[in-house]
This record gives sequence, C-alpha cells and structure tokens, in this order.
Amino acid sequence: MLKDLVEYLAKALVDNPDAVSVDAVEDDKMTVLKLKVAPTDLGRVIGKQGRTARAMRTLLHASAAKSKRRAVLEILE
Repeated sequence: MLKDLVEYLAKALVDNPDAVSVDAVEDDKMTVLKLKVAPTDLGRVIGKQGRTARAMRTLLHASAAKSKRRAVLEILE
C-alpha cells in the first residue's frame, strides 16, 4: 500500500513515468521505500528547496501511521 502511494505520486510528477521504480524493505514496524527516477526528473521529485519531497514524506508518514507503522522515503540518484 505504501509502495503504491509513493509510486503513484512519483509517476504523476515526472516526465518519464516508465523510469520510476520503488523498492520496499520491510521490518516488523518500519518500511524503507527507495525511490529511483530518471536523472532528468530528479529535480521534479525533490522540488524547490525539497518541498515536493517533504510533501511526499508527509503523506507517507500519515498513511503509515494509520496502519501503526513507520515509513522512510529515500530518493536515490
């Protein structure tokens, strides 16, 4: 569910949605999501002063909190 959310948000932001990939590493209470996009779309995902990335993380934290989990988003270059 969290992986689908991040993938949906990222594909809506980028010019090349086929290059978006999200890998999830799950523990008992924590999920680490690793987002990889095309190098030309990296700026779109991060946004000015990191605002877009921060907004994505806020949505992810809120969604994870509903299922009593902790989630971390890593944006890979």
